[in-house]
Amino acid sequence: MARILWVDDEIDMLQAHIIFLEAKGYQMDTINNGMDALDLIKKYNYDLVFLDENMPGLSGIEVLGEMKKINSVLPVIMITKSEEESIMEDAIGSNIADYLIKPVNPNQILLAIKKNINAKQIISEKNTMDYQMEFRQIGMELSNRLDSNEWIDIYKKIVDWELKLEKSQDSGILDIFQMQKDEANSVFSNFISRNYIDWLNDSDDRPIQSQTAFREKVLPKLSAQKPTFLFVIDNLRYDQWKAIYPVISEFFRLEEESIYYSILPTTTQYARNSFFAGLMPSQIVSKYPQYWVHEHEEGTKNQFEKELLQTQLKRLGKDVDFTYHKILTLSQGRKLVENMHSLMDNQLNVIVYNFVDMLSHARTEMEVIRELASDEKAYRSLTVSWFKNSPLFEMMRYIAEKKGQVIITTDHGSVRVKKAVKVVGDRSTNSNLRYKFGKNLDYKSKEVFEVRNPDNIFLPKINVSTSYIFSKESDFFVYPNNYNYYNKFYGDTFQHGGISLEEVLIPMITLSAK
Repeated sequence: MARILWVDDEIDMLQAHIIFLEAKGYQMDTINNGMDALDLIKKYNYDLVFLDENMPGLSGIEVLGEMKKINSVLPVIMITKSEEESIMEDAIGSNIADYLIKPVNPNQILLAIKKNINAKQIISEKNTMDYQMEFRQIGMELSNRLDSNEWIDIYKKIVDWELKLEKSQDSGILDIFQMQKDEANSVFSNFISRNYIDWLNDSDDRPIQSQTAFREKVLPKLSAQKPTFLFVIDNLRYDQWKAIYPVISEFFRLEEESIYYSILPTTTQYARNSFFAGLMPSQIVSKYPQYWVHEHEEGTKNQFEKELLQTQLKRLGKDVDFTYHKILTLSQGRKLVENMHSLMDNQLNVIVYNFVDMLSHARTEMEVIRELASDEKAYRSLTVSWFKNSPLFEMMRYIAEKKGQVIITTDHGSVRVKKAVKVVGDRSTNSNLRYKFGKNLDYKSKEVFEVRNPDNIFLPKINVSTSYIFSKESDFFVYPNNYNYYNKFYGDTFQHGGISLEEVLIPMITLSAK
């Protein structure tokens, strides 16, 4: 039972309201002055306080300040006869939960209580009920033969429900949601396996992919009147974008929220190089071999992104004045913040920010990070916490002040892996857990997308017998040697390179300054 304190010098005239609230199940304490109210707050743990603004002795504003010293998180609803703006601003500045103008009626008071005490429970129950109604509809959609645009719509629905239901205290509905999300990933993985090769070979229904995303989604947004900042945040999933958007929304309007398809493998070397080059990996190797470093070769695999973007712009006949910056450390981020003023005259500024990917790898390798990001909800929360305190957020606030345009995207996402699949390969086989290439790859699972001829998906061939395999859903590849150790070590970590909704479907966000 919630316990509420009502402080008003005319409390005797409010007995009808008190009786009404007690009938609704609330324990009501009343007092007619601020000094006694402060004594009660020290003595009892209240869930909510109604506080009259205009009282003899200590005013409501003065009492509010003292209450916050005693209990800084206690929600206080200010009630006043005055509609003066200065009084409202004083109350809001003192961190009130709500503000009501006299005379107040019982239902108005009840609504304020529910909003401040019962809101989480009410929202949770409403979301649970609404999802139960939509569960069947999503299931029916998954049984249809969806096209690439319909899959984007389904994924957006799933993420929206995930963010709503994460506030639920009903473990049963969370289990049902996870079951449906797993089903969606299974159907989606088969959809990609069926269509991927056709998409890359001049299919009419090919969606926007990594190699076409810059040309189709970024170039049309460039303006000669204002600078555009393209932030490529490595490994940023769509649900993580949705989680950080409320932080950005104070400064930017959302102009467009779209999704494109990453190429395979869903890794930085392949997907991001293709994004900047406007070409598939084997085409980059053929046209610009000096800008491609094979996996078995020494050296950074994404060190020529600026050069690749220059080649794409030249092929397209676009004369774009752009800068390129890659942020790998906190000091690099802070230095760029200090120099943001020098970028405002450029038509395009590309900023590659590599934190989320490092967070994903750190979660695999460091026990403390794994505990901090123990599940999807915590992983999103940790991303938001980083973003709020990062130089990246400072950059975006500066751009908003200068009325610039922001485009946010990434190269690939990541998926929380659960089931190990045994695979055998020779010494040339790569180490990624979500895809493998090499000679004579041997695996037992049927849930693998195999491409025997890399030419079909425009990937480099190390030799004539090279083939690729991609894991689906939440599987990951493990060698038979030390199988149990690696199964335990990598299980429940976030990986990328394979086929899942989270890895393949990439956010592309356009923001304009408010």
